[in-house]
Amino acid sequence: MIGNHRWTAEYFAITIDGMRNRSGLTVAVIVLWALGYPLGALGVSAMSPMLLLFLRFGLSAVVMCGFVAASGRRLPRGRALAHAAVAGLLTQACQFVGLYLGLYAGVPASVAALVIAVNPAATTIAARIALGEELTRRRVVAATVGLAAVVAACWSAVPHLAHVGAGIGFTLLGLVGLVAGGLYQQRFCKATDPVTGNAIGLVVATPVTCALTVLLGAHVYNVPRALVVVTAMVLLSSLVATTLYVRLVATSGAAGAAAVFAVIPAVTALFAFFLLGDRPTAGTWVGLALGAISCLVAAGGHRGERRAGTMRSARSASVRSDA
Repeated sequence: MIGNHRWTAEYFAITIDGMRNRSGLTVAVIVLWALGYPLGALGVSAMSPMLLLFLRFGLSAVVMCGFVAASGRRLPRGRALAHAAVAGLLTQACQFVGLYLGLYAGVPASVAALVIAVNPAATTIAARIALGEELTRRRVVAATVGLAAVVAACWSAVPHLAHVGAGIGFTLLGLVGLVAGGLYQQRFCKATDPVTGNAIGLVVATPVTCALTVLLGAHVYNVPRALVVVTAMVLLSSLVATTLYVRLVATSGAAGAAAVFAVIPAVTALFAFFLLGDRPTAGTWVGLALGAISCLVAAGGHRGERRAGTMRSARSASVRSDA
């Protein structure tokens, strides 16, 4: 009986600890990540998308590397450094190059957020293939509903298909970068400090966007707006939001971190309405609803897995203390 009481106490202690550690982190990631989509739309209306990304990554890399040096953090070496660089290319360069080209092609911020929000369903399937994680019935349902969400979102853009069609393709490339980057980080970068990991990602993404800026050209259409957007992106998106997301992947795994995208589209739609005056179409709202259902279904599966893991940890702790 004493062992059972001790096991129960350990279980609730571990659960409460986990909630305290993740709740504030999760809310911050949702708000800052959602804000990034309308900021990106404002940015590509003020300057060419690759110039915007080059300035964002380059300035953020300088600030972040300075912070790493001032705080005395150690950069990973050898294979760990190479793995962090690959994760950065996927999560930073691939994701945001695709996303910003999509926004520049006319994809509304809320639709871009919805496509990226299929991340949980896409990640669960990719995790099964790449990491051997179990593909449950719940995860299959989440993936199917998620695909329907993307179709609904794309359907709402049919009136602008002449230029938005390619934009959806670019946005899907951004989704691939986010999914692949999260899985790669979970597999190879668990021990990497999130601040140094973000700094490395910004450094390796900078020359990629520099080359694309030279290739595609650089133009500024609205200097005051460009200055405001770049400053906001450097401070809020690159330095804070990405670091927090890297931390969330490290603590919850790629699939667990992806679950926050369940509510990001709705929050993005609110930001887009107030900042851009975008009024979502019927198709967008259907897509938002389906995307939220997909992500919530996936998140329910992750919660069950975490509870099982927590119970196993509590039992192990009880056995060790009884011994």
